[in-house]
Amino acid sequence: MASASSLRIYSGILKELRSMQGHNYKQSLAYAFVKEQFRKNKVTGERYCRAQQEALHASQTYLCLLASTRNHRTLHDLYHGKGERSLQEAAGLVGLRLPTQPGGKGWEK
Repeated sequence: MASASSLRIYSGILKELRSMQGHNYKQSLAYAFVKEQFRKNKVTGERYCRAQQEALHASQTYLCLLASTRNHRTLHDLYHGKGERSLQEAAGLVGLRLPTQPGGKGWEK
C-alpha cells in the first residue's frame, strides 16, 4: 500500500487512534496491528495482487468506522439528556415561572 491514498488512510487511522487513546497510543495493540498490516501489504515493483486492493478497502472501512464512532460519541455527549429535571428547571428552560401561592401557606419554597 504505497499509494498516496493509502498513506492518507494510514495517517487518518493513526490520527483517530491518537484522539481515542491520547499521546501514548503507540503502546497500544491497535497501533501495532495497523502498522504491521500496512507494512505487510506494501506493494513492491515485482508484486501487484488483488489482496492489496482488498487491504486498501478494509483500511478505508476501518477509518470510516473510527471517524464515525468519534463523531457519534461527540454528538451523544452534546445532546444526551442529563436525567430528570425538577419542575422549576423544566419551566425555566422554556422561559416560564411556576406560580407561587399567595398568602404564605407554608408549603411553597
